Amino acid sequence: MAPTSSTPAKAPAKPRADKPVEDAAASALPADERAALDVDVDRLEAGAKVWVALTLDQRARLLGRVRDAVGAVAQEWADTATMSKGLEPGHPLSGEEWLGGPYAVIGLLDALRETLEALAQGRSPLDGIVLDEAPGGRLRAHTYPVNGTEKFLLSGFTGEVWFEPGVSAVEATRAAGLAQLTPTESGGVGLVLGAGNVTSIPVADVLYELFAHNRVALLKVNPTQDSLLPVFERALAPLIEPGFVRIVRGGAATGAYLTSHPRFAHVHITGSAQTFDAIVWGAAPDSATDGDAASARESGTPKLQVPITAELGGVSPIIVVPGRWTAADLKYQAEHVATMRLVNAGHNCIAGQVVIVSSDWPQRADFLRELHTAYAAAPERPVWYPRADERLEAAASAYPGAVWSADRTRAIVEIGEGDADPVETIEYFAPILGVVEVAGTGQEFLDAAVAHANDRLTGTLGANVLIDPVTEKALGDGFERAMADLRYGDIAINTWTAFNFLTARLTWGGFPGATLADVSSGIGVVHNALLLDRVERSVARGPFRPFPRSVGKGGVFTILPTPPWFVSSRTGAEVCAGLTRYLVDGRLPGLVKTLTKAMQA
Repeated sequence: MAPTSSTPAKAPAKPRADKPVEDAAASALPADERAALDVDVDRLEAGAKVWVALTLDQRARLLGRVRDAVGAVAQEWADTATMSKGLEPGHPLSGEEWLGGPYAVIGLLDALRETLEALAQGRSPLDGIVLDEAPGGRLRAHTYPVNGTEKFLLSGFTGEVWFEPGVSAVEATRAAGLAQLTPTESGGVGLVLGAGNVTSIPVADVLYELFAHNRVALLKVNPTQDSLLPVFERALAPLIEPGFVRIVRGGAATGAYLTSHPRFAHVHITGSAQTFDAIVWGAAPDSATDGDAASARESGTPKLQVPITAELGGVSPIIVVPGRWTAADLKYQAEHVATMRLVNAGHNCIAGQVVIVSSDWPQRADFLRELHTAYAAAPERPVWYPRADERLEAAASAYPGAVWSADRTRAIVEIGEGDADPVETIEYFAPILGVVEVAGTGQEFLDAAVAHANDRLTGTLGANVLIDPVTEKALGDGFERAMADLRYGDIAINTWTAFNFLTARLTWGGFPGATLADVSSGIGVVHNALLLDRVERSVARGPFRPFPRSVGKGGVFTILPTPPWFVSSRTGAEVCAGLTRYLVDGRLPGLVKTLTKAMQA
């Protein structure tokens, strides 16, 4: 059976040792640091006994305390994250750190609390959620929007969770809640190896350990986020004080010691497939020098002795379905594509990397011209993630004809026919955007583009599709069938998969079917605030045109102008900060001011 949110891939069981297993990397950690980590595990083991004694009502109230703590540090969180990426607090691009930090966490806390309150009252988290049929005999839950605030603030945006084929409404409703259905059964102590790029990820992953798996957790912060450790400690203080969470910093030696520690029941990582393979097998698959790792792979016996889940990124497609677009449509969607690649300087696992366009689209040249313009015009920023400069150099070597901009910190490359290009197989994690042409129009193009994305691009995490409402209506059921054929864990139609990531009641993770030996974009899901089981994917849908052009165009209506996360938004920083503050305090005067700024984007 393919691993799901509640069934992570398992390594063979092993007798517990009296002390941590030491390999060469782990033994490089000083003895006093190892002893301190052991004390952290001691405290978590004691905390696990307290955790399972809490009622669902108590856990819901605890989430409220965490929410208050996050709200209290929200400004510092956003400022510290902004500075860690080479920008000054209040920079026009700092809105990304509000959305990708405290905004996302508060949304997750609120949604989890509502799930716990429903369970405490004997209701299913799916009660009141519309369920219907998705293509291929799948069950679909319409999980966004679920309240008036969501409908108003992001009007025109919707989200669905698709279950694996064969899951019935009765089964989905009965299983919703995961480990919170059996709150007195401990999941033990888990290890979370935090992401280094987006600041909400480590906190969200810890929350998922607690509530999806009833597992207290030790979080090792990625070194790129060391400056945020004091912020995380204050934000999670209500969970740290009773021993439900511990937070540590450290490098590779700390990670090696922890992943070989026998007292963890589970490991979760957000990172790269290479890091995953190093944890599971001892070295990456292409490391011919590590005989032990090669032997472990050959025998099928992993070095890691406990279950592991992971979110590992990939090469995300942006499928541009040909239609009759206005000049404003071409400009807007070009800015949309540039946003998908350039937010966070391209250091995102969901950054769009390969644009798939039709060679037969009469407007192809117009669109690509607008794309080059938008890509070059976006605000310059540091390319800050470790070794990103090496990846830029590698792209320059692989693509001598690339079109560079922003002082050679970003490029657009043309992908030729034949064997897969590097930009289709390597997640650059830097501002490199590929463009590939596929023949056909209408359903012929869409089916060919889906096949190209499935068969040629590395990974299964996120796919983006841009299509005008007239073309989508003309394709009808063929469009929905094509979306079902996309083998990705998250799909965004006329929006970016970052919307999926930020929406707590959608799931986030690679397409099911990955294994320890072939991990692709990862194993299992996170976020998933409704705590749904046997999930296949999440699908978000947005308006093709922003306000006011969304009025009377036959598509999805929205009151939202240029979204604040667009790199071209002139007021994105103020709007993202204002939306977060509204979640924190609920003050309407502040919201009115924020919406006024949004209209000036």
